[in-house]
Amino acid sequence: MKRARTTSCKGQQGCKEHKGRKGHKGGKAGKVANGGKDNKDGANSSGEKKHGKRQAREGHVELRMLDIKLLREQPDVVREALARRGALIDLEAILAIDARRRKLLYEVEQLRAEQNRASGEIAARKRAGDSADDAIAAMKQVSDQIKRLEEQVRDAEAEFSAATLTLPNIPDASVPIGKDESANRVERHWGVPPTFSFEPKDHVALGEALGILDFERAAKLARARFVLSRGAGAQLERALISFMLDVHTREHGYTEVLPPFLVNSDCMRGTGQLPKFADDLFRVADADLWLISTAEVPVTNIFRDEILRDEALPIRYAAYTPCFRSEAGSYGKDTRGMIRVHQFNKVELVQFTRPEESWDALEQLTANAEAILQKLGLAYRVVTLCTGDLGFSAAKTCDLEVWMPGQNAYREISSCSNFTDFQARRANIRFKRGKKPEFVHTLNGSGLAVGRTVVAILENYQQEDGTVTIPEVLRSYMGGLERIGEGS
Repeated sequence: MKRARTTSCKGQQGCKEHKGRKGHKGGKAGKVANGGKDNKDGANSSGEKKHGKRQAREGHVELRMLDIKLLREQPDVVREALARRGALIDLEAILAIDARRRKLLYEVEQLRAEQNRASGEIAARKRAGDSADDAIAAMKQVSDQIKRLEEQVRDAEAEFSAATLTLPNIPDASVPIGKDESANRVERHWGVPPTFSFEPKDHVALGEALGILDFERAAKLARARFVLSRGAGAQLERALISFMLDVHTREHGYTEVLPPFLVNSDCMRGTGQLPKFADDLFRVADADLWLISTAEVPVTNIFRDEILRDEALPIRYAAYTPCFRSEAGSYGKDTRGMIRVHQFNKVELVQFTRPEESWDALEQLTANAEAILQKLGLAYRVVTLCTGDLGFSAAKTCDLEVWMPGQNAYREISSCSNFTDFQARRANIRFKRGKKPEFVHTLNGSGLAVGRTVVAILENYQQEDGTVTIPEVLRSYMGGLERIGEGS
């Protein structure tokens, strides 16, 4: 069996559409508003190249948010962006709600102005010894009318807020237009898939024969789409988590965090999981708590409703968490093995940047995730998702797809996304470098999905005798073990 070669194709350093965008200048993460510690690692510790200024696109309106001003002043632009995504949203209905809300607010303001004028008149009459009973009675009616209108305003604001939460982010102009994954664009390949002198097995056959994966007993403990790892299988998961965190913190300048694995609804709304994807989540009964579907949720919300200092940016966090997903929309897909399960481990990378630095940060984050695959010697490709396959909150996403011999296909192992200020607006995460606070840009990506990395290692490093060679970089994390055999 020949291993994947550790050479990359041309253009490895990042998604090619973002070449030439204005890069961040490095520096330390610094202290944040809540007293967080300095990030001692430099921004360019992983060796990314600085890039020039981002090129303007002729005729393209640079949109980085869905705020009220954008909806009111450029509805045609928003409508066209939604059409590119294939999103079926009645924008006219949302604008009508906003118009009604603004009309009610105006009426309340006019009545309050009338109330203020009348208060002055009543006070003047009383000072003059004249009766003000008629004016007082009239103001009582105005006060009652204000209360009724204020209730209508609250209802309209709640309706408008609920409606705008259903609007997805605006796709970046560089995102290919298409309806589904068939329109995704392959950017580059790294490495060459291994060749075998025998028929390669998939990870299920390998794991069960080696006694390190047990799907039947996992189903007994929970239900289908769970896995029980044993012996070297469990050790491999733990080794990968430690290896990934070590690389990202020691070489790439991330600070490790260990967040709660359950979060409240405000967190889920902040990153965009709620309200749209409630059916894909697990919720704790009789409590406002949800099991996290990704570390993106708690880590991004660390700074919810905070204003960061300019010198604190960029901030880079790496977090290991288990992830829980109901996979409600994936019935019948990947029912065999560990590819699509209800619980899996993942190391997540999250960045908070200044707006002008986020596109270089996407290249950097993608390269950080790629580095793990390269160190493991796993062949992969980088794919830019089209508008129809783009996630709800993302402006652009680059997927890393690793080669899996057991499926004879490339499969997603990481999604690296720039959300621009979409999540920051929902979670109210800002920074201050002038008189007026600005919204940060948020990015995240898997660095990597641990379970799928186990799958890739088992399938790519399998031997004809059914054993699996452990990648050299992981052996020190596994007590020097070089090969997984039966009973390991």
